[in-house]
Amino acid sequence: MANQEADDVRERYARRANTVNPRRYSMLSADVWQTVQERQRAMLSLFVELGIDDLSNLRLLEVGTGFGGNLLELLRIGFSPENLLGIELLPERADMARRMLPEAVQITTGDATTVPVRAESLDFVYQSVVFSSLLDDAFQSRLATVIWGWIKPGGGVLWYDFVYNNPANPDVRGVPLSRVRELFPRGVIDARRVTLAPPIARRVTRVHPSLYSLFNVLPILRTHVLCWIQKQ
Repeated sequence: MANQEADDVRERYARRANTVNPRRYSMLSADVWQTVQERQRAMLSLFVELGIDDLSNLRLLEVGTGFGGNLLELLRIGFSPENLLGIELLPERADMARRMLPEAVQITTGDATTVPVRAESLDFVYQSVVFSSLLDDAFQSRLATVIWGWIKPGGGVLWYDFVYNNPANPDVRGVPLSRVRELFPRGVIDARRVTLAPPIARRVTRVHPSLYSLFNVLPILRTHVLCWIQKQ
């Protein structure tokens, strides 16, 4: 079952790569850079609330590293390269991440449910829009269980994902907060709504970039959650 879902994810990403306009996720687009900056601010605020004043000694693994952009962000805010790890299912993305990141950042290619990681060795596991790409409930649950085993007591999962289904993209599905609680039943969850709905963000920022912040004042228009899921 696990191998089948991993194969299905590979197939879905390969198919979508031929249909999505590259500008959709380009930082040159006003909606994209504002979405990224909003998520960064929310994450930094979360670290401050957790009482963290030094990130350099904390170990973080990202599941679904992609091309390495999130790990680059984490380096900029204070994580040390030797304490960052990534797992990426797609070899071409993992190769690009290795080229972009310092050699000290360890990138592993493969299915995260089968990659050996020492139990309770991590302060953070970060997932950004990974679980919404998994359409099999059993695989989602298996991955959550594996992730939970990697985390030290007092550490946690840093979660960023969208909560609503996307009718224009059947290859993903929303992960509501109720599902997050099912996946991590022993976690203490601190969640906040972020990210103006991308279709709205794209339209309003074509008029003026400042309209992103104006529309984002309304929580009902935010489509994602940033969660801290702490292991006691």
